[in-house]
Amino acid sequence: MAREIALRDALREGMSEEMRRDENVFLMGEEVAQYNGAYKVSKGMLDEFGEKRVIDTPIAELGFAGIGVGAAMNGLRPIVEFMTWNFAVLAFDQIINNAAKTLSQSAGQFKCPIVFRGPSGSAGQLAQQHSQTFESWMANCPGLKVISIVDPYDAKGLIKSAIRDDDPICFMESEMLYGYMGEVPEEEYLVPIGKARVRREGTDVTLVTYNKMVLVAEEAAKKLEAEGISAEVIDLRTIRPMDHETIINSVKKTNRIVVIDESWPFAGVSAEVAYIVQKHAFDYLDAPVIRINAADTNLPYAPTFVEAYLPNPDKVIKAVKEVMYVKR
Repeated sequence: MAREIALRDALREGMSEEMRRDENVFLMGEEVAQYNGAYKVSKGMLDEFGEKRVIDTPIAELGFAGIGVGAAMNGLRPIVEFMTWNFAVLAFDQIINNAAKTLSQSAGQFKCPIVFRGPSGSAGQLAQQHSQTFESWMANCPGLKVISIVDPYDAKGLIKSAIRDDDPICFMESEMLYGYMGEVPEEEYLVPIGKARVRREGTDVTLVTYNKMVLVAEEAAKKLEAEGISAEVIDLRTIRPMDHETIINSVKKTNRIVVIDESWPFAGVSAEVAYIVQKHAFDYLDAPVIRINAADTNLPYAPTFVEAYLPNPDKVIKAVKEVMYVKR
């Protein structure tokens, strides 16, 4: 039976269920305990699990990420919360040079079952140092799995799968979506890592995206439907490993694709999707692949610039009409 809950509550349910199931799972990060989490994701978890399993850390991302990696190598399953992935830049040495390489460097003797999680991407007027999108950064590194979610159902199902996985996982959320409501079953369920979700069926064009850009794609698809254009919306959910099959099968059906990606255009997720499509579905394309990205600059603070910087439904609609060869 399903009920509507917020994304923050879905994440908390998923983590709490796994902590009840496995005493080796614990949560650590800035303000996760006494303050109930910067975004109230961990509200009430300290009361239930105690200070040994819900741990407030100093403002020292490199340090507590390293503690998490060491704990994972010794049989525990840490969940490390970053207040934002922008702050996690300080911990990249631990994530990339240690967590991602533990299995291969030890010739399979040590696993590193750890989940690094927190919000990625723009959240309004937070300016340049707090608005970056990190999915492609982390996905570039072998040994890491990267998940990026938009709704409560996927948030709960994928955080549970991530905690149970034996590989290090970067779990990307959005500050703007913690209050986003969606249906979540009361009974236990898992969402498989590495499987995209077709959120809207269509026949004329494929829209591929992830995280909060899914909502942009869905809004564009609704407006396009009113004009007689049927858009299929694919939510990647997992950036690495990426579900190539779902993308390719959709393009073979629609013969056109627009990729929407909140990150910068150079060497991003959208570039990888475009490459996969031209490699495996080139003969099915009736138009070039078009990518809609954030502007290739650092994000300014002014709200007018924020609006111009990010992908939006109007930009998506313009791109769709271009691949449909509709005159504007």
